[in-house]
Amino acid sequence: MVSATGPESFPRDGLPEVAFLGRSNVGKSSLINSLIGRKGLAFTSSTPGRTQTINFYRVHDSQPASATIFFVDLPGYGYARAPVEIARQWKKGIEYYLEKREFLRVSCLVLDTRRGWMPKDVELKRWLEDHGREYLVIATKTDKLNRTELEHGLNAIRREGAEPLPFSAATGRGVREIWQAIAKTLQPR
Repeated sequence: MVSATGPESFPRDGLPEVAFLGRSNVGKSSLINSLIGRKGLAFTSSTPGRTQTINFYRVHDSQPASATIFFVDLPGYGYARAPVEIARQWKKGIEYYLEKREFLRVSCLVLDTRRGWMPKDVELKRWLEDHGREYLVIATKTDKLNRTELEHGLNAIRREGAEPLPFSAATGRGVREIWQAIAKTLQPR
C-alpha cells in the first residue's frame, strides 16, 4: 500500500501492524509473500539490500482471530550494497518506527536457520526486550538443511532464549503456525 521513507509517509489507518525484521537477504519478503499467499507482492532478490523503504502491505486475514492488518517489511541490516549514509538513514528510520509506532503489535525477527544468531540479531533482540516490544523468532530456509543440520540450527537459536518458528518459502512449512502465533498477538488485551 505504501513505501515510506519516513514517519510522515506512514499510514494513519490505526490498523494493527506486524513488522518483519532481519539481516539483508534472510527471507523477510519471501516470508511475507508466503503468509499472504501471493508471490511477488513483496519484492525478493538474491542481492542483499533491495528493500530500501519501509513497506506497508494491507492484509485481509482469512484467520478468524483477526481482521485487516498491516505487514511491514523493513530494510535489512548487515550486509547490503548501499552507501554508508543510506544504510545509516535506514537504521534511523527503523529505530524510529520500532520505538515510536503506536500500532506495532509484534515484530517477527527473521533468522536464517543456517546462520543462527549474528551479533546484530542479538542486539536487535535485546533492544526489543529493553523497549518492551513483543516479538516472534522465525527460522527461515529450513528446506536447505538436512534433519541433523536443522535440529542443530534450531537448537542454536533456542540457546538465546527464544523458541523459533521454522519456515520454508519453498515448501510452505510453518505458514499456519506463524499465522497462529501472529493471531495470538492481535487478541484484545
